[in-house]
Amino acid sequence: MNAPTDVQIINDEYGNPAFVVIPYAQYLAQKIEPNLIPHDVVSRVVDGATPIRAWREHLNLTQDEVAKRMGISQPAFAQQETVAKPRKATREKIAAAFGINASQLEL
Repeated sequence: MNAPTDVQIINDEYGNPAFVVIPYAQYLAQKIEPNLIPHDVVSRVVDGATPIRAWREHLNLTQDEVAKRMGISQPAFAQQETVAKPRKATREKIAAAFGINASQLEL
């Protein structure tokens, strides 16, 4: 299955890839060192949010934006966001939509 993507490739005059444009939230997520979890995310989890919700809010994404990245409906994602410990496959799909490692959702 090909998931929808917000990534845009800009070619040079010879048709070779020269630049990649990605959503700002994805760029911010890539600046996070692998397997580290920002203080803001940990604080939200301590305050009662699920790890998925805490990451989504940290990345300033709406449920609809994440759902579109995953190729599902917003209500379907909203349901997944409430699960404290989603299945591994679900964590991997959500992590990919966030641009983080799936292990960073395991708090």
